[in-house]
Amino acid sequence: MNQVVKICLGAALSLVTLVSVAHADDFKLSNNQRIACSRGLAPGKLSTATCKSYAYIFNVKTSEYFRCQVSLALTRDNKEVINVQSDGSCARKPRIFDTDSSYSFDATETEGPNTNSFFGPGGYAVWASDNTAQKVRGCIIITSGLGSDISKCLDMKFE
Repeated sequence: MNQVVKICLGAALSLVTLVSVAHADDFKLSNNQRIACSRGLAPGKLSTATCKSYAYIFNVKTSEYFRCQVSLALTRDNKEVINVQSDGSCARKPRIFDTDSSYSFDATETEGPNTNSFFGPGGYAVWASDNTAQKVRGCIIITSGLGSDISKCLDMKFE
């Protein structure tokens, strides 16, 4: 299992590096990457380990961001690795603020479906702040299970 985690992390870093090199001046990687792995048994004494990791790439000027995911599935029997499959991509998400400025960003994923089953696979939270003004926006995005995500962003009040 340790080898699977190392392979997943290596694939995630490779994907993130490729995306961030394309626009190194405008994009930053969020500080909150997560990895989750699960194991399952299949007929014939096969076992499968699946790992997924998410990362966020943020345009510090426009507040547009990308949600990136990398996954790796490893199938083995008692003696050898039979199959390894991996996949990854980044999906463009809308701007958080309407105007260009200098922004900071972070995001976090919800727990998996076993602890948040009402919302299916869960969702994620996004925080963005303007580096030139006292302005913070928090967003929660939840997968509805009906084909579209539900998203709500709120401007924070400073009292």
